[in-house]
Amino acid sequence: MKYDFKTVVNRRHTDSVKWDVKDNELPMSIADMDFKTAPEITLAMQEKLKLDAFGYEEVGKDYFNAVCNWYRLEHGVNADPTWMLFATGVVPAISSIVRRISHLGDNVLVQEPVYNIFYNSIENNGRHVLSSDLVYHAEKYEIDWQDLENKLADPLTTLMIFCNPHNPTGIVWTRTEVERIASLCQKYHVILLSDEIHGDLVRDNVKYTPVFSVSEALRDNIISLVSPSKTFNVAALHAATVIIPDENLRYIVNQGLNSDELAEPNLLAIPATIAAYTEGFSWLHELLVIINRNFNYAAKEITNNLEDVKIVSGPATYLLWLDVSKVSSNSQELADYIRKETGLIVSPGSIYRGNGNKFLRLNLASPISMVEDGIKRLISGIKKYSKNS
Repeated sequence: MKYDFKTVVNRRHTDSVKWDVKDNELPMSIADMDFKTAPEITLAMQEKLKLDAFGYEEVGKDYFNAVCNWYRLEHGVNADPTWMLFATGVVPAISSIVRRISHLGDNVLVQEPVYNIFYNSIENNGRHVLSSDLVYHAEKYEIDWQDLENKLADPLTTLMIFCNPHNPTGIVWTRTEVERIASLCQKYHVILLSDEIHGDLVRDNVKYTPVFSVSEALRDNIISLVSPSKTFNVAALHAATVIIPDENLRYIVNQGLNSDELAEPNLLAIPATIAAYTEGFSWLHELLVIINRNFNYAAKEITNNLEDVKIVSGPATYLLWLDVSKVSSNSQELADYIRKETGLIVSPGSIYRGNGNKFLRLNLASPISMVEDGIKRLISGIKKYSKNS
């Protein structure tokens, strides 16, 4: 291995949201990694800091060409630089697009259980969450296509937020599924907004399909949001790219991003993103090997020690989705108990809605020593809970 994925970065008492915990606690909930980022990115930021003068910044062609280059080489798809806009984050862009594309009282469709911050972007802006819940059967999730179509056909549904790949389940939607969703959205005049922040984090030689890569006939009402933040552990960089093939839709979204003051980069966003997308290939590929090993370790230990817990995760993200329905139907209570008894902090599935009350989410993007510690705490906590319940 060329890169260091073993060193535990001590982020306690450093303003880290994830690590603002007690000294005996181990946070494996919030979705950022505990690995050092690619040194190529750090070097690019250090070079920028050597200027010692930090005025206003503007995103140029080199930034958008780097994004284009990444998607062509890493994913084999065309992302035309002229389709792109800069934004200071995927979530801020989602909220801005909700405000600009939909109206007060409209339905915004999601597929529960799903990333909980979507609900904030929808409800805090006076829109209604309308879910076409994923169907859970035999430890797998599937789309209820008839239900999805019925809800897209509702005249009050103007926007669908699509999680691609899906958080928290780790599903990688097939090209057929992505195109079918895009087709249904087009049929019912619904804008398809796709959060693709986990698109680079796919294991087992599975490929994700960016929404912007659907057939040309389906591109007039689609928006993809991408970012290096999850891929390279640079969430605080506040840099994302909005990819919109249709010129008119792109103009509308651009007006919203500028009105909301979300289109101006900080001093490190441009060089760090360019470094990630032009020099980060080897680092990412090594990272995926490490994450895969972590998943294999966790799966083995959980299977051998917790017969009532089932692993449901697909090949995307670094997030382990655990079916704990035979242990508890109250994931918040279970997560609170595990934290109190062991110090391990996991995400209760209930915050993702749908059937998440019977699930826990666990972040495995950490050096193996931390993963081993976390899994031991998880096993201990669930065994104690089961014994006392």
